Amino acid sequence: MAEHCAPTFADLATQLGFSCAEAGGLVEFRNPFALENWTLPVLEVTIVVGAVLALWFAIARLRRLGDPTDLVLWFGATAYLFVIEPPLYFPAAFGIEDHVDTMFAHNVFTVDFLWGRLPLYIVAIYPLMATMAFGIVRMLGIFRRYGVLVGAACVGFVHHAFYEIFDHLGPQLRWWEWSVDNPLNQPMFDSVPMGSVVVFAALWPMSLAWCVQYFVGRHVDQGREFTGIELVWRTVVIGLLASVGTFLLPLPATALGYSSDTVRGVIYGLELLALSVVAAVVMVRQWSELRRGAPGPEYTNPFVQRFTIVYLVVMAGLWLTALPAFFDAVDGRTSNGDPIGNLWYTLACFAVATLSVVATWTLPRPAHPAVRPDAADSTVTS
Repeated sequence: MAEHCAPTFADLATQLGFSCAEAGGLVEFRNPFALENWTLPVLEVTIVVGAVLALWFAIARLRRLGDPTDLVLWFGATAYLFVIEPPLYFPAAFGIEDHVDTMFAHNVFTVDFLWGRLPLYIVAIYPLMATMAFGIVRMLGIFRRYGVLVGAACVGFVHHAFYEIFDHLGPQLRWWEWSVDNPLNQPMFDSVPMGSVVVFAALWPMSLAWCVQYFVGRHVDQGREFTGIELVWRTVVIGLLASVGTFLLPLPATALGYSSDTVRGVIYGLELLALSVVAAVVMVRQWSELRRGAPGPEYTNPFVQRFTIVYLVVMAGLWLTALPAFFDAVDGRTSNGDPIGNLWYTLACFAVATLSVVATWTLPRPAHPAVRPDAADSTVTS
């Protein structure tokens, strides 16, 4: 598909070690032992297996308890992916090349779609990350106690912590390459655009969580049942509206920072700070109240509790292997010329993610698991 090899993408592909003109077709398979480095298949297996297990447990929850929330979340995140990503890969095909140049390029993995643009693990990471963040917040009973908007903000906060651990490591290990000359990627926070730190790590999952809880979750918590057709159209709407939310939530930074990267970066930072303060206060307060014996949700998600630990351990291992080159970097680049992320910020995200997971393990356990979701919440028995 050489006709879609925009100069910027072709240049990024070359930096990553593959040729845009020779990159596969709709689907392409590669030898996992012949990728750029050994971390790519490790990342790929971790994320894809996690997403498949998340889907499995979401289906099991629907069948056993009649609760489709997790399943709608999984497919809603996937629908969002297919709304938001293709225009970024092929701006010319969507007629937006005069406004949006190529922002990044993924490296090629074992399984790729769309002529080397979309690795399978990227398809998987959207529903997996959403499931982990949403599950933690729901286990804490924040939607029930504080409502849809505050609960969604907490999902964005937790998702941000898990995602930035991955986001600040990817460029150094050549999982992807950012186009630093693209104005839309400015300002940069070390190797990561502030737009990725704020919009894709925090605001889009907040938008998705609000849509899922508003259209499905809160009704399920009240005992309502949905038909298959109702779930399908609500999932499609969730994917579309979450995309709209991703445009609206960062609008202050987009509008006020139009002519200044510095102003845009400051406003991005203030938006993230406001979200983080609200979410942190609410989550700590809710956890403390539940620990003191306040009525809580009878909802647990064993998959989320366990796989978040797997994710953190794998990411910690990958970070440890990257540290020698990280500490030897000069002017923000390793000896191989790869940009490094922010270690201190990553450590803070590790702390937030770990504490969020630990919080779910330290809640009082319900004495009798619910058979059906009730007005408070529900319990997964799988």
